[in-house]
Amino acid sequence: MIWLTWRQFRAAAVATAAALAALAAVLALTGPGLADDYSAGIAACTAQGSDCARFREGFFQDNQAPFFGLTAVMLALPALIGLFWGAPMITRELESGTHQLVWNQSITRTRWLAVKLALTGLAVMTTAGLASLALSWWSSPLDQAGAANDPGFPRMGPLLFDVRGIAPIGYAAFAFILGVAVGMLVRRALPAMAVTLAVFTAVQVAMPLLVRPHLRAPVHATVELSTSNLNQLGLRPDEGVDVHLRAMAPDKGGWVLSTRLIDKSGNEVHGVLPVSTASGPCALRDRRQQGPDPCLNELNRLGYRQEVSYHPADRFWAFQWTETGIYMVLTLGLTAFCFWRIRRLS
Repeated sequence: MIWLTWRQFRAAAVATAAALAALAAVLALTGPGLADDYSAGIAACTAQGSDCARFREGFFQDNQAPFFGLTAVMLALPALIGLFWGAPMITRELESGTHQLVWNQSITRTRWLAVKLALTGLAVMTTAGLASLALSWWSSPLDQAGAANDPGFPRMGPLLFDVRGIAPIGYAAFAFILGVAVGMLVRRALPAMAVTLAVFTAVQVAMPLLVRPHLRAPVHATVELSTSNLNQLGLRPDEGVDVHLRAMAPDKGGWVLSTRLIDKSGNEVHGVLPVSTASGPCALRDRRQQGPDPCLNELNRLGYRQEVSYHPADRFWAFQWTETGIYMVLTLGLTAFCFWRIRRLS
């Protein structure tokens, strides 16, 4: 049974191994140079007494094409596994009738399914784990540069969280068994692939929107207004000051859930602030001479603050383990369903 499963899976396994080898070769050739360039740039600007913000921004922009390209590949990998490994695995047997040849011999349905799921599932998780490890290693300098930029791409953010650490292993395992389960229900390969893609996409969208923010209570911080957390400070004649906040965590690399402007009583403020632009620190006529700081100081003196809800960067691994655990529970549940369903197929 193991040999039969391997022969059926051999073409996909060889193609996947070749793709992983090609990816590893490209990353191995370019990764050390990328890391050296980043280290040298940081050392140079640090020696000049700079905070390296401009270097980090330029470094990330110069390498953002391969960064986002590889990120897109990693985001798509679990879905592709579900489509091309999971959904057709049982449906092609049902469509061709080859499952009956095995079931009519001494091999039970449960053993037949168990061997298929075990061998292919192990390959699925190994593939996702190796791809995530290689990409995380290669992207480390860009992750550091991107997290320090404004607005930045922190690892805790929805984009990078899904393609770093161990989470891709859970996603891939879930996508695979989802494809198998849908295939056993639909019994046809193409419809099963379409349903698998739709369901997996819905789950992946719902997780960062509805589940991940609540894995732990977010941190709430109140910070003074400054040039670092403002997008724009508009002075409107006869109206007041219009403040546009920037979604920025007090700790670098944090994942911002919400941000709002509050007054000294802690109440949320909308619209234009009733601060004079005819005279005082926010006066329009003095704007050019004084610059933005006097007006910011006045807003802070009046008690206006930014309130931020966020998850700090040091929760990355706790969230990774928790979310991977959620996906593995879903995977086990669908696996149990598959064993229940296989006994009712004809």
